Amino acid sequence: MDSVVANVVENLHKRDECGENEYSGMLGARISSVFVVLVASTFGAVFPILSSKYSFIRLPGWCFFIAKFFGSGVIIATAFIHLLEPAADALGNDCLGDGWTIYPYAYGICLVTLFIIFFMELLAFRYVDKKLESREGGHSHSHFGDTSAYVKDKKNAESDEEAKLSSGTDENPYPKHFAHANSHVDDDDSKDDLENFYGKLLAIFVLEFGIIFHSVFVGLALATADNEFKTLYPVIVFHQLFEGLGLGTRIAATPWPQGKRWTPWLLAFAYGLCTPIAIAVGLGVRNSYSENHRTALIVNGIFDSISAGILLYTGLVELMAHEFLFTDDFKGDAGFKRMIVAYAIMCVGAGLMALLGRWA
Repeated sequence: MDSVVANVVENLHKRDECGENEYSGMLGARISSVFVVLVASTFGAVFPILSSKYSFIRLPGWCFFIAKFFGSGVIIATAFIHLLEPAADALGNDCLGDGWTIYPYAYGICLVTLFIIFFMELLAFRYVDKKLESREGGHSHSHFGDTSAYVKDKKNAESDEEAKLSSGTDENPYPKHFAHANSHVDDDDSKDDLENFYGKLLAIFVLEFGIIFHSVFVGLALATADNEFKTLYPVIVFHQLFEGLGLGTRIAATPWPQGKRWTPWLLAFAYGLCTPIAIAVGLGVRNSYSENHRTALIVNGIFDSISAGILLYTGLVELMAHEFLFTDDFKGDAGFKRMIVAYAIMCVGAGLMALLGRWA
């Protein structure tokens, strides 16, 4: 009987702790974080775009090269260290009860999200294929590459093989993705631009969607944190700056058509504003909001899991596999050295972002 009563008391005490508000003052510093994070986030996202458009601040090509692959590492580390692990902690928290702790929901949601993003990209490929096919008057054009690269007519198989042997060359075994084929050969330049735009636009929007989800909860956490605020403040500033540079470099590298020149600025400023707005909202509810409240844990955990799935897909497929395997940037001996440098830079970006996970 005594053990039952003790368990009830312990559960009630734990429930009180789960809903406890952790705000610990320092209102002036928290208000300043709105503006500091706004400047850091916006600068990180906007500066690469400015540098790519205006000659008076244009940076050398190697600066963009470093920022591009450093940002790739940052985004991949963000998915694992700053999203998936906190999501698992939130959805596995004892405050949620036994029903949430019997299954790794965070990893399950991340897995489902990854497959949904892949399916959405498949549908997008199909849509663009159909759209371009109708423009070409029924002529089939596959964004997955020329089917002759992997489908052979039996009658011509032997002659094709003899031609390859006699020429001493071989075809690229990888069908090229329409968003990543830098050397796509086509007679219609405008169609090439359209393909490239649709593909990269999809990748950029998916990336931004995942990052903004994450940034909103980062802002809420900073505004309502307890004594950890002193540590979180500088860490989150650097976090948003690095993440903004990664996103901004990708936006700047996208070949935007003349009629879409406003789009990169909109995407950059949307990223720059999301965390400061979340901090301001958090300050407004600072005395009532609790990260350990049951609802907050569930919402935060679910959205972090979704963001992790988005950034994992984007980071591993779009930023790693296609950047290194499906481009002509790293061909030849000089290209191999360039590839090793790019890989090392990406590792540094991932390592620094993973290190920030020690504090936030």
